[in-house]
Amino acid sequence: MGLALAQPDRVSSLILVAPGVSDYPRPDDDPYMQEFEALYAAGDRDGLVGLGKRTWAAVGDGPEVEAQMRSGVKGVFAQGDLLNPDPPAFDRLGDLRVPTSLVIGDLDYPMVVDCANAIGARLFDCRVITVHGADHMLPLREPQRIVELVAAALTRCS
Repeated sequence: MGLALAQPDRVSSLILVAPGVSDYPRPDDDPYMQEFEALYAAGDRDGLVGLGKRTWAAVGDGPEVEAQMRSGVKGVFAQGDLLNPDPPAFDRLGDLRVPTSLVIGDLDYPMVVDCANAIGARLFDCRVITVHGADHMLPLREPQRIVELVAAALTRCS
């Protein structure tokens, strides 16, 4: 979304998978963020992996989920102070004028579902696809569906 807003001539369509946007008005009392911040401050990598599995993998975990969580936690610590906040985008989403498919699992974390629905409502020509029985790990849970969406978008562009 950031690239599409910054350089709209480079984007002909979007496929958003369990999207978020940094300036979405998240509730201050979100239990995930409170626990994440405490675990991060303590440097508790295993605790963060566990939190990630409980939060993002409602359908269940396995070696693939574990690996993805460990990789994500490693990335969070590696970026440290190098992370630059994204420019504000939530209030500018209506400026995007490309066909968009937004995919969200109905078992994703409730704040993410709310955010994705808010994103979809602000986008022009957005098709929201809810995957029943899926959580935040959509590329692991529904890889074929993601491939089909990408293939369809490429067909439209060619």
